[in-house]
Amino acid sequence: MDIIQEVEAILGYGDTCNHCLGRFFGKRSFGLTNEERGRALRVAHELATNEPHHEPDPESCWICGGELSRTEEWAKRVVEAVDGIEFETFLIGTKVPPLVAESEEMVWSDLSLRDPEPLKAEMNREVGKAVSAISGKTADLKKPDVVAILDLGEGTVEVQVNPVFFVGRYLKYERGIPQTHWDCRACRGAGCEKCNFTGKQYADSVEELIGRPAIEAFNAANAVLHGAGREDIDARMLGSGRPFVLEIEEPRKRSVDLAALEAEINREAAGRVEVHLEGWADRKMVQSLKSDKAHKKYRILVEIDGSVTPDEFRAALDQLKGVTIRQRTPNRVAHRRADKVRERQVLDIECTGSVDGRYWVEVVGEAGLYIKELVSGDNGRTQPSLAQILGRTASVVSLDVVLVKTANEYGE
Repeated sequence: MDIIQEVEAILGYGDTCNHCLGRFFGKRSFGLTNEERGRALRVAHELATNEPHHEPDPESCWICGGELSRTEEWAKRVVEAVDGIEFETFLIGTKVPPLVAESEEMVWSDLSLRDPEPLKAEMNREVGKAVSAISGKTADLKKPDVVAILDLGEGTVEVQVNPVFFVGRYLKYERGIPQTHWDCRACRGAGCEKCNFTGKQYADSVEELIGRPAIEAFNAANAVLHGAGREDIDARMLGSGRPFVLEIEEPRKRSVDLAALEAEINREAAGRVEVHLEGWADRKMVQSLKSDKAHKKYRILVEIDGSVTPDEFRAALDQLKGVTIRQRTPNRVAHRRADKVRERQVLDIECTGSVDGRYWVEVVGEAGLYIKELVSGDNGRTQPSLAQILGRTASVVSLDVVLVKTANEYGE
């Protein structure tokens, strides 16, 4: 079947606008719009069949129903829909009614067409060009700031605002603050008497202390903290801080001064949390942060049941240095962690002093090493442990994280 016969067969299905006629051959030739291609094909068919010229009514097109002649109107709807949202790049997407998609695919299949372009592809491109002309913004297929979805069946535009990310380190000076928001265990976030109808297990979190000023600065819907691991609720995070990426969801503003935001976060969370913001980030950095297992240095205060001389204590610590520890999921986290045995190495451990019969200890461990259980033994679930070596009950009185370094920073 030659191209004229293909055109005649396509027109036999019903009234077809030039846009849609051209789309059936959309990947042939270059430098033509589908409308120009369709008009040329129509004229060529009329010349070949000696028929009078007929300019179709786009509204009567049996495939698109005239939508491809209304791209300027759709572009204006998009510009109205994104009014008040700060962005530089955008992407257009199109939801095509199932019947329309099936209709054009039926023609492709019936006629074994090799070079068609789907309706949604032309809508995305042509509306995108019109939006760019009106707004001065740039279409970006890979990482757009906003995505506008045209719903041809409903005649509506849905706007999706892509998140903004920035990276930094946080320090936590106050014990009793979790890293992220926890829903109330009793009501699961609905609000009840136990949580004073807040829906929260804890009044604040590092995520919220950093996130609240960020949400306001970006005029955003929410903020999600992605940390390089996490410290226990009763532990402080000191030293140079813990690396994190903050994800800002649905920001209506994007050009935020991070130095000013850092100052505002630190002012509002003074004495509790402090941040040092390092720059902008992206989704890949979140994945890298989560996958790069950071080594951590802890400072702990250890209490022993019974008398232990400093020499005995240091000798016991030496037996843990460089050793691989087998830890079954601790009892204290068994309700939310898989019950399995993990192997983690104690990279370094030493006593740095004592106070009131208790010992200060600094420990460097692989990511995932449970420090409290390294000391207590957790009723035999962690082996070896300090308590096991000493033959006495041992416990951590206080715990601070003083250094978090990624494997790359350790030169691994």
